[in-house]
Parts: sequence; C-alpha cells; structure tokens
Amino acid sequence: MKQQFFALSALLLCIFCGIETKAQQTPAFHIGVKGGANFTKTSTESSLEGKYGLGYQAGVMARMDIGKLYVQGEALFNKRRTSFESQDGSSSKLSWNAIDIPVVAGYKLIKTDDFNVRVFAGGVYSYAFNNNASASQALQEGFKKFDKSNIGVTGGVGLDYKNFTVDLRYETVLTSISKEFKSKPHSFSLGIGYFLF
Repeated sequence: MKQQFFALSALLLCIFCGIETKAQQTPAFHIGVKGGANFTKTSTESSLEGKYGLGYQAGVMARMDIGKLYVQGEALFNKRRTSFESQDGSSSKLSWNAIDIPVVAGYKLIKTDDFNVRVFAGGVYSYAFNNNASASQALQEGFKKFDKSNIGVTGGVGLDYKNFTVDLRYETVLTSISKEFKSKPHSFSLGIGYFLF
C-alpha cells in the first residue's frame, strides 16, 4: 500500500512539474554550437620556460536549467599551441589536437528572460592526438611519450543574451601530458555560442 501511495505521489509530482514547465513556455533543456579561441601555456619542471600560444576550438553544447542553477556539457575540438624558451635562448614549439569534454555546474548571478550573468566550475576530460614538437631531439623524444588522456578542472564566468552565450574560462590539467618533462598545460579560452533551442 505504501509503495502504491509513493508511486501515485511521484506520478502526480511529475504531472504537476510538466504542466508548470509547459505553462512557462521555456524549455529546461538547450542544445547549441560554439567556437572560440584558446591561449595555452605548458609549465615544466625543467629549465624550459613555457609561453602562451594561440589556438582555436569548436563544438557542441547542451545545457539543463534548474532555476538559477544549471548543468552544461560540451564536446569540443581544440587545436592547442604553446612554445618554450630554454636558458641558452633557443625556442621550441609544441602543438596538438584534443577532444575535450567539460561538464560544469553553474549559478546565474543575474537571471532575466533575455539576459544572464553566470559563474561556473567543473571537470574536463581531454584526449590528445596529433602532437607535433618542433624542437631539439631531447624535447621531441620526451613528447613522444605524450599522455593522451587527461583529467582537469575548469571554471569561469559567462553571459547570455537571448540565444547567444559568451564564456571566459580557465582550465588546467591534474596530470602531466609528458612525464619526461612533467609538463602540465593550462589555458584561458573565450568561447561564443548559440543555442538552437
């Protein structure tokens, strides 16, 4: 009897929530596309000094709104570039492609029908491929052992205007992409997106 009561209560709650959502005429789930630029620097524990390099990103995103809270997931192709300077003055370049899957939770500091100001934080899984080092033999050998899978953290601020969205975020990995040089990339990115619905 208790199970039937709970089942009926859950059903009524779902119906009520569905009616309320329909009445608001605002879908809680959104899908869109985005692209932008990233600025990546790779720190090392060797004598190499990392410099920021300009790359780009493009992909898709999905967001679920829960009042002022939201959860957003993305699948992004990233082209990352960075460079190094050694103590003898020589420079080296490193570039790689990555598929990034960030999942963040956010809060809308300002929420209106057409305009939102948001903060967010979460985790990101990254799979790197096609790495290319234009460098000394030692550096090239070190990055041949490129760790393709990495877990990182990300956070930032964002603005929404109607269906358009802009994010400024910081991202860093928790593991080294090259154990030889103990190098951990971190980046800033500026993304612009558009929700199709």
